[in-house]
Amino acid sequence: MEYRQLGSAGLRVSALSFGSWVTFGDQVNEEVAGACMKAAFDAGVNFFDNAEAYSRGQAETMMGSVIRRMGWKRSDIVVSTKIFWGGEGPNDRGLSMKHIIEGTNAALRRMGMDYVDLIYCHRPDLFTPIEETVRAMSLVIQQGKAFYWGTSEWSAEQIREAYAIARREHLVPPTMEQPQYNMFVRDRVEREYARLYAEIGLGTTIWSPLASGMLTGKYGKGIPDGSRLALPSYGWLRDSMLNEEGKRRLEKVAQLAPLAQELGCSLAQLALAWCLKNVNVSTVITGASRVEQVAENMRALEVAPKLSPAVLERIESILQNKPAPERDFRK
Repeated sequence: MEYRQLGSAGLRVSALSFGSWVTFGDQVNEEVAGACMKAAFDAGVNFFDNAEAYSRGQAETMMGSVIRRMGWKRSDIVVSTKIFWGGEGPNDRGLSMKHIIEGTNAALRRMGMDYVDLIYCHRPDLFTPIEETVRAMSLVIQQGKAFYWGTSEWSAEQIREAYAIARREHLVPPTMEQPQYNMFVRDRVEREYARLYAEIGLGTTIWSPLASGMLTGKYGKGIPDGSRLALPSYGWLRDSMLNEEGKRRLEKVAQLAPLAQELGCSLAQLALAWCLKNVNVSTVITGASRVEQVAENMRALEVAPKLSPAVLERIESILQNKPAPERDFRK
């Protein structure tokens, strides 16, 4: 396993990590979840990602139970959660001081932990001042309930504002961002955040590297039973897969298949390896509903060195979606 710095922080996270979104509580029970987590841990994964919204808190409960049952040394693993969607009450969601503190306490109770290593603002909250959120996250860290805080799907301007407030008010600034990043969703990581990597040392823990399974090739002939798109609660995702843009993406996946075959890897391994080649990616969050999927995903580390500049150019010629560099109006 390769380990990377989380941006400019001293923390090192495995280049491939393991997340509970969709699978825990929705597709797999605790026994299967535990087997998948063990397979990932045995392969060198040290970062396990979660959120209060995943399966309405059940994913946190399952993950915490698995970690206790495995008897892993707490300092050997990095655990995260994300705060935003905590329930149906008027103050059970968002990034107010009240919900961040109460949501963090509830997440820790579900996980059976004294602290998480990373805690995220799961989405930007347009109804709460960013300064209130920064103060709340700083308090969580000062109380020892998390070591680092970050954001997920925030704009570069919102992250920059949070960082500036923290520096001005002598608070703890955000360390990392969790954006979607894959062969089809590139602009934010490659273009919008480009200056933040150097300016504030932003780390990234990317989600959906397989574009919700599209980049595995399994949806080329429809939606298989048992896949996430077959779940009733993911109808919104199924619709996006079947629209015109989704169909164009599936055509590109079909064009990538021969290249993967040449490299002696699966489409999933190719897609994960492509994400790993980005030096600004701290870790690629993978998911799995079977131990065999974990093993396949981990082998992407062996594929990444095969992605030479020439191979990457062949991929670009298929994707045709490389973001244009962001204009620097300061010059």
